[in-house]
Amino acid sequence: APAVIDRFKQIEPKVLIACDAVTYAGRRHDRKDVVAELRRSLPTVEHVILHSEAAPAAPDARLSDIVARTGAAIDAFEPAWLPFDHPLWIVYSSGTTGLPKPIVHGHGGIVIVVLALLGLHNDLGCSYHENSFGERYHWYSSTGWIMWNSQVGGLLSGTTCCIFDGSPGGTKDKPDWTTLWRFVAQSKTTFFGAGAAFFANCAKAEIDLTAAGDLSRLRCLGSTGSPLSADTQAWFNDRFAALSKINGSKAQANIWWANISGGTDFAGAFIGGNRELPQTPGAMQCRLLGAAVEAFSEQGRAVIDEVGELVCTEPMPSMPLRFWNDKGDARYRSSYFETYPDNFDGSGRGPVWRHGDWLKVNPDGSCIIYGRSDATINRHGLRMGTSELYSAIEALPEVLDSLVVDLEYLGRDSYMPLFVVLREGTAFDAAMQARINKAIEAGLSRRFLPNEIFAVAEIPRTLSGKKQELPIKKLLLGQPVEKVINKEAMANPACLDWYLAFARDYLARNAA
Repeated sequence: APAVIDRFKQIEPKVLIACDAVTYAGRRHDRKDVVAELRRSLPTVEHVILHSEAAPAAPDARLSDIVARTGAAIDAFEPAWLPFDHPLWIVYSSGTTGLPKPIVHGHGGIVIVVLALLGLHNDLGCSYHENSFGERYHWYSSTGWIMWNSQVGGLLSGTTCCIFDGSPGGTKDKPDWTTLWRFVAQSKTTFFGAGAAFFANCAKAEIDLTAAGDLSRLRCLGSTGSPLSADTQAWFNDRFAALSKINGSKAQANIWWANISGGTDFAGAFIGGNRELPQTPGAMQCRLLGAAVEAFSEQGRAVIDEVGELVCTEPMPSMPLRFWNDKGDARYRSSYFETYPDNFDGSGRGPVWRHGDWLKVNPDGSCIIYGRSDATINRHGLRMGTSELYSAIEALPEVLDSLVVDLEYLGRDSYMPLFVVLREGTAFDAAMQARINKAIEAGLSRRFLPNEIFAVAEIPRTLSGKKQELPIKKLLLGQPVEKVINKEAMANPACLDWYLAFARDYLARNAA
């Protein structure tokens, strides 16, 4: 509930659509108390439309009743004609400070970018290319991820969207990473996408694709959310090459990967696929049409064959119209354009969009994303602002301060350590760690539980009091201390020795 309230209270909704329970990974989770808490915390809500097995109490409406009442009116429905920049939806993206950003996108810009991504780059259409079988598109996503919006965009080109409800990996007691592959076979999906973490889990589990059913119509795989390693992609290439000999599918002999990298911020991709270009495991084939994407050095210069900041130097049609309730666009500008403001390099051009990813543009134009260049958490393909994690943790009376970093980087498993300063006299034992994890699970999700928790004396802060997440992250990625931290700008430089020792130990363990 807290994560939902943090988002919805900013936009003052009038109607809430909810369900009273959800079944996931074999367990039924009651949501009546959560819905009740949302109603109490969102005073602007006038109507709750409930998806429920039982008849809801007044004044709630039942979703099935509403669908039945409006079904007869569908033929007479005509959409309103709206301006190009009319607001379409509000989506949320988390930064490292403050509440999640309520991003307002416009109708025209979203339609253009979705059609370019899905129709031109992902080659989605209304017919399958090797026979008359219709195109069927499935991208495994929750409704809270922008890939849900992207999947719905498949309807723009006449594609059938195949929707899966449930856990992709079976249950806790009975893990099964062939679940989605069986769904792909049963639904005759032709284009299947998921987060990179899903494909990595399948490879680690050494799944048997031949046991999933008839996958002969599947011609393309999509991946996003986090970097897809070359090893994982190569593992699947070998399996699909073997499948092609069994089912005679030419498309699978060299299965096409339409790997993409983009963001909720503009509901699109900066980097993606192209059927006509060569494929290299671990790399994305090209920058998207109309996307002026570069890798910037520390000096703000475009570089080739070097890792730099992912920037977009020209406007995209689907850039946000604004943030909701952001007077003067102050938060919008600081979120994307603060690093490279107007005329930062003397060229006279406007501000440059900094996305927060590490990018390398190869000499052949293909691209590799190495992970987040800022302190935002990217856990299993889902991004979360560190401030939301701190709100959950520091609500515990025993926790005085905290710091978290996510060491997502290409070719490595994500590792997220949490550092906490406890109130004097508090024992740092298993029970305390369990309380911290329970607070994160209740306030956010189990997906954001840290790999390890460490009790520390102090959290490194700047003179202005800001937590130094990014410098600590860079230390743990092996960058020299003199390049990432200015001790003169620290409020408590003496505490740095502990983190330096921790970084040396962590890097030594991972090198081995």
